[in-house]
Amino acid sequence: MIVHFIGAGPGALDLITVRGLKLIQSCPVCLYAGSLVPPEMVAEAPQGARVVDTSSLNLDEIIAEFELAHAEGKDVARVHSGDPSIYGAVAEQMRRLDALGIEYDVTPGVPAFAAAAAALKKELTVPEVCQTIILTRTSMKSSAMPEGEELATLGKSGATLVIHLSIRNLKRIEEELSPLYGADCPVIIAYRVGWPDEQFLHGTLADIAKKVADSGLMRSAMIFVGRSLSADGFRDSALYHKGHSHTLRSGSK
Repeated sequence: MIVHFIGAGPGALDLITVRGLKLIQSCPVCLYAGSLVPPEMVAEAPQGARVVDTSSLNLDEIIAEFELAHAEGKDVARVHSGDPSIYGAVAEQMRRLDALGIEYDVTPGVPAFAAAAAALKKELTVPEVCQTIILTRTSMKSSAMPEGEELATLGKSGATLVIHLSIRNLKRIEEELSPLYGADCPVIIAYRVGWPDEQFLHGTLADIAKKVADSGLMRSAMIFVGRSLSADGFRDSALYHKGHSHTLRSGSK
């Protein structure tokens, strides 16, 4: 018996990996985060499978489901949204499984920030504008941010920031980042990427809080901040430049 942690992608039914879908289709037990994973995706579970929405369960109750499946010798598809490595709360589940001696593996998924960039037709690493992406969040009701990971510290890099779980913290984001990025720095709010009601709000650090308030968006959104979001007139990369040589191509003058 094995527990398969599966990244289901951002929401669109065709943005799950082939491996992840095959695991859902083969496991007699399927646990999924119903608030973030479309029910149509876990409908791919085998007929008669035990399918459990874990959105109302606590950690102990989720582990109890793993133990039950283990006792019955049944593989489990544990389906998470996006990619399990990013704000997936999988580390605590793996720690419990290690203690119980229950085997598990992980299948990656399309992270929501990458799906958002694709939908926006944006490259987040633009030559000589930004070559770094920082995935982070701010501290609200969830656990505190470790020392040194405050926005005021991360923002000194000038990197493209993708701020998760913080849509209700926009005023603080504006206050901390405006001195570093400028009040006119582009901001994009990506709401429910990959779902039928997907939405993007475009603004700046100076006006995005009002735009979000007017829209009524309250959750399930990421905040993109950085000059790469509106970059134009940048230099071409060296990768495809005719004068650039590498092991597979000789440069020309």
